[in-house]
Amino acid sequence: MIRVAIVEDDPLIRAGVAAVLGAQPDLEVVGQAADGDAAVALVDGCRPHVLVMDIRMPRLDGIAATRAVCSGELAPPVLMLTTFDGDPDVLEALRAGASGYVLKRNPDDLAPAIRHVAAGDVWLDPAVAGHVLSALAALPTPGTPGTAVAGLTPREREVLALLAEGLSNAEMAQRLFVGVGTVKTHMSRILFKTGCRDRAQATALAFTSGLVVVR
Repeated sequence: MIRVAIVEDDPLIRAGVAAVLGAQPDLEVVGQAADGDAAVALVDGCRPHVLVMDIRMPRLDGIAATRAVCSGELAPPVLMLTTFDGDPDVLEALRAGASGYVLKRNPDDLAPAIRHVAAGDVWLDPAVAGHVLSALAALPTPGTPGTAVAGLTPREREVLALLAEGLSNAEMAQRLFVGVGTVKTHMSRILFKTGCRDRAQATALAFTSGLVVVR
């Protein structure tokens, strides 16, 4: 059973999302919150496997809330909800640590998206994937290896260092006392944030950045 928590300021949308997910035999809604300020406490309180988060909310928006959640020790993958397929904040949300996004007008995509990010994969809604990928291609390449690593959370740096030691996902999970899916999520975020194409390039980055020193 995949445990899901929802952060959405609109009570009607929040109730609708909960109803859609509650009808799935393998999904369980274990918590809800009305704004980004409550996101971290919600995660700490109900330990969801996936956090579904609206991007645009009062007080603390979904981007800032995602950044706060993803900096935690046992951060679940975050799936962003957005209304517009041209939302410029989607890219920033992914850079903050989100594992994907889905459009609110496509409720049938929500359950599959949750299953994908729970397994450690990234979900990009087809309607806006092209926009995001084009924006990523237009971004300047990181200036130095150290700059690329600086954007990682402490846990992501820890995972990158273990990767450089040659550990598999299963071995990392055992070392960190987390699930393999959590390790896969961290790896997806590392590759996205650093611009590395694959695990081999990420391993090289761990050494060239000085994160791991050969003795």
